[in-house]
Amino acid sequence: MHNILVITRKEFHSYFASPIAYIFITLFLAVSGWLFMSGFFLLGQASLRPFFSFLPWMFLVFVPAVTMRLWAEEKKLGTIELLMTFPVRDSEVVLGKFLAALAFLGVSLALSFPLVLTADYLGEPDWGAIIGGYGGALLLGAAYLAIGVFISSLTENQIVAFLMTVVVCFGFFITGEEFVLFRVPQVMVGFLQYLSLATHFESMGRGVIDTRDLVYYASVIGFFLFLNVRSVESRKWK
Repeated sequence: MHNILVITRKEFHSYFASPIAYIFITLFLAVSGWLFMSGFFLLGQASLRPFFSFLPWMFLVFVPAVTMRLWAEEKKLGTIELLMTFPVRDSEVVLGKFLAALAFLGVSLALSFPLVLTADYLGEPDWGAIIGGYGGALLLGAAYLAIGVFISSLTENQIVAFLMTVVVCFGFFITGEEFVLFRVPQVMVGFLQYLSLATHFESMGRGVIDTRDLVYYASVIGFFLFLNVRSVESRKWK
């Protein structure tokens, strides 16, 4: 656990060593504020529903930008071999990088909390939906991150890692959408709905905390982190 925390701190601090992190957070908060205010003025409601509805689409750009450098940069600079000479397990490095990215995402989400205070001041928001929305957002972001960290380990090109992560996350997200389900055999509808990241996020966004959603997110995160460890280990076979 000590090694994981050391790597997490190192990777987390590296985000703020360049202005890119501040640009991402500023853009994220600007778009979040715009979505909240547009819903307030257009719908006449102090609600975070527009924010949570659009959040998965923001994550499709925001999360791959966060994860694209985690392994790709190590490979490009040749520092991955140096990193692996340290007395740490591959799984510890993978978890450290993932947790650092998750902490960065958590900070970004936490900084949007003034929107909640504003909604509470201007109206009577549904606190169950807000708590479920933030919980679902964190789990959805964690799933995107696990996918992105794994894909970053497959290439040394950050742009390729970014684009591949966008495509894979988008695929996982839209499998439960009506325009997709309309074009598949009825026997596959239930499976695709369960496979969809959107289905489970929307459920939590309504304030419904279902163990099936928690198991689903834990499974997706665990599966892609497992693939990440295997991808990192494969360098020993070459």
